[in-house]
Amino acid sequence: MKTFVKLYSDVKGEISSFLSKFYLATEEILKQVSSDTLELEIDYENPVEMSDLIGTFIENKENFKINMWICIDEDVLINVTGNNADEIIRYLYERFPY
Repeated sequence: MKTFVKLYSDVKGEISSFLSKFYLATEEILKQVSSDTLELEIDYENPVEMSDLIGTFIENKENFKINMWICIDEDVLINVTGNNADEIIRYLYERFPY
């Protein structure tokens, strides 16, 4: 099953700025991001790994005009907000404890 995080922005450069300033993105992710990127999908083999990006996103959400959605079940997207981020991270560790 494919699990992923999707980042969306209406402002050019927001996603690349966010990833370069606050998240230690892999070289593979950085290849997908340009200053014009308005949408980015990051795939994860281990869903627990997305918790780092979720935490970084929530801690810096006020500084960027970015929206985050995650998929951990096929055809189900969850909008990550300040109200549900902690519960999502806890759920990831409970559901995927490896």
